[in-house]
Amino acid sequence: MFRSIKGTKDILPDEIYKWQFVEKILRENFHRFNYKEIRTPIFEQTSLFSRSIGESTDIVGKEMYSFLDRSQDSLTLKPEGTASVIRAFIQNNLGEAHQLTKVYYISPMFRQERPQAGRLRQFHQFGAEAIGSSNASVDADVIALAISIYNSFKIENNILEINSVGCPKCRPQYRTILQKELLTVADKLSPESRQRIMHNPMRVLDSKDESDKNATKEMPLIFNFLCSDCQNHFSDLQKYLNLFKIPFTINNRLVRGLDYYTRTAFEISNSSLGSQDALAGGGRYDLLCEELGGKSTPSVGFAAGIERLLMVLEKNKNIDFNSEAPEIYFVSADETAREFCIKTTIDMRLNKISAECDYLNRSVKAQMRDANRQNAKFVAVIGEREIESKSINLKQMSDGKETHVTLNSLQKFLTKHTD
Repeated sequence: MFRSIKGTKDILPDEIYKWQFVEKILRENFHRFNYKEIRTPIFEQTSLFSRSIGESTDIVGKEMYSFLDRSQDSLTLKPEGTASVIRAFIQNNLGEAHQLTKVYYISPMFRQERPQAGRLRQFHQFGAEAIGSSNASVDADVIALAISIYNSFKIENNILEINSVGCPKCRPQYRTILQKELLTVADKLSPESRQRIMHNPMRVLDSKDESDKNATKEMPLIFNFLCSDCQNHFSDLQKYLNLFKIPFTINNRLVRGLDYYTRTAFEISNSSLGSQDALAGGGRYDLLCEELGGKSTPSVGFAAGIERLLMVLEKNKNIDFNSEAPEIYFVSADETAREFCIKTTIDMRLNKISAECDYLNRSVKAQMRDANRQNAKFVAVIGEREIESKSINLKQMSDGKETHVTLNSLQKFLTKHTD
C-alpha cells in the first residue's frame, strides 16, 4: 500500500475550504497594497539558492531537496521564495517597466527538516517583495502589509520585533569583534553554534538554545557598530512604523537565518503557537540582485507559513472559514422524480447556483442525511405532486423554516437568499 512521503500531507476535500478561504483573504490584502502575483517554477538551479541563501546556512547545508537531472544539472526544489522572485525579476527585466516592482506569491516550498507541528517537508508560504527602493518607508509598508494580513484574520496579541543587521560597510568590523568574543565562550555553546562562529557568527545570537543564550548574554550587539547610513535608515523605519501606529519592539539579537539580509530584519510572532511562535519574518536584501547577476537593486520583503497561520486560526476559533456547501439539495421522493431532480440540479448549476442531488438511488431518509452532512443551505423534497404543480417547499436547514416557491421562481429565490 502506497502512503504519502514522510513530512508531506494530503489536503483533503473536507478541509480544503479553509485553505481557499485563507488564500482569498491573502489575495484581498495583497490587492489593497497593490502587489501583483508572480508564480515561479517549483525547482531552480541549485546554485541559485546556495549563492543567495548562503552556503553556511542550515537550509543549504542540511535541508535542500537537490537532485541531478538527465543532463547532470543540479536542481533543487524551492526551499524559499525570494531567490526565485529575484531571478525572475532579473531574467524578465521587470525593473524596466516599473521603478518599484511589487509582487507576491503563494507557493509550496520544500525543506528536509524534522517534521513537527506547523513545519512539514512540503509546506506552503505566502510572501511579498518590493524591489527598487532603499527608502525605509517601503520597509514599513511591507511590515504594514504583513500586519494587515493577520489583522484581517482577527489574530490578536501579535508581537513585531525589528532590528538592523547593518550593511557591508559596518558589518565586517562587528563580525570580526563578535567572532573573537564568541571564541572565548565556545566551550559553553551548543555544537551547532560552535560551527557557526567562523561562518555565520551573528546567527549564534539568534539561537533559541538556552545554553547559547546564557553564554552570549554579554556579547557586543551590532546596534553599537552601525554606520551612520544604517542608523538613519533604522531611525526612519521606526518613524514610519510610529506614523502607521504599528507597535514594535527592538530586538538587537534578531538576525534571521538567511545570509542575504542587510539593514532591516523583522519578525512577527504569536504566543499561542508555543515555542515555535514565529508567524512571519523578513527584511531588506539590497545586495541580492547584484549577487545573482543583475543590477544593484535595493529590495525588501517577507515570507510566512500558511500551516502556521491555520494553526493559530484553529486555536483561536475566532473566525468563520465559510465552508463551501451546496445552496440546494434536491431529494427525490420516488423513482419518477429522480430524473427530474438530476435535470433540475444541472439547470441550477448552469445558472451559477451550487446544487446537488442523489446519484446512488438512496432512500429519502438517506438523502436527507447526505444533505445534512454536506451542509446544504436548502433542501427540496420532490415527488410526483411537486412535478405536476411545478412548485416545491424549500426547507432552510439552519432553522427548519419552510418556504413555498414555484419552480420558475426558484433560481431567483436562491440568488436572493444565498451568499
